[in-house]
Amino acid sequence: MMNSSRPRAVNGPDLRPEARVGPGQNRRWGWQPLLVIGLIAVWYLLAVLLQQPLLPLPTEVLAVAWQQYQSGELLVHLGATLGRVSISFVLAMLLGSTIGILMGIYPSCNRWLDPLLVTGLNLPALVVILLLYIWLGMGELAAIVAVVINKVPNVAVTLREGARCLDPQLDEMARVYRLSRWNYLRALLLPQLAPYFLVAARSGLALIWKIVLVVELLGRSDGVGFQLHLAFQMFDVPMILAYSFSFILIVQLIEWLLLQPLDRLQQRWRRADFNA
Repeated sequence: MMNSSRPRAVNGPDLRPEARVGPGQNRRWGWQPLLVIGLIAVWYLLAVLLQQPLLPLPTEVLAVAWQQYQSGELLVHLGATLGRVSISFVLAMLLGSTIGILMGIYPSCNRWLDPLLVTGLNLPALVVILLLYIWLGMGELAAIVAVVINKVPNVAVTLREGARCLDPQLDEMARVYRLSRWNYLRALLLPQLAPYFLVAARSGLALIWKIVLVVELLGRSDGVGFQLHLAFQMFDVPMILAYSFSFILIVQLIEWLLLQPLDRLQQRWRRADFNA
């Protein structure tokens, strides 16, 4: 008589999350520098072939960036933009996450706030910036508020969908064991919402710094956007590219040093939960 108490091992691919990490993923750091080098080589060849002042050589852009760094201008304007991006990012994430989680958990809250959310998603960023500059003056407060207003709806939508996917069995377990609000938030709610926080953070960082450049271009006297405006007036393409690539490098460093480690951390938590 066949013993059916234990399932037979089936030959086939291991579908567990940790088994899906292939050797190619472990070598991802080897391909990224090669891709960057290839793009720079293509840029260099096009600039040499076209011989156009509107497409400078990479060495010319690097020389301008180094000159701006030595004069101190580059660090001043990068610091101003990074400060606005940081403040706007933190405020947008806090407000958007709170609104999104409340809308996902409480249907009545979602019914009341959904029209405002849809309006915010479709309201042009330029209109918000111009109106706030008119109403609040062309100061730092108007610049920060304009960026936050433009980003909060995107964060709220992402976190609302995450809150709708919360496991009801975990909520029931929390009630049975009478978990405190802090323990429920730390052990159950935040780990389930971690992937949605990362999605909102990645998209938020990419969107916020672009809006900050528009804000600086229209009404600030410092920052990368202000420098791009000056370079545009003089048709100085090397200057435009030097400041653009400098801030892109900073955003990429934030991705490598902060967001990707957090992503790997939450993936390990999800694999541990899956194996359990």
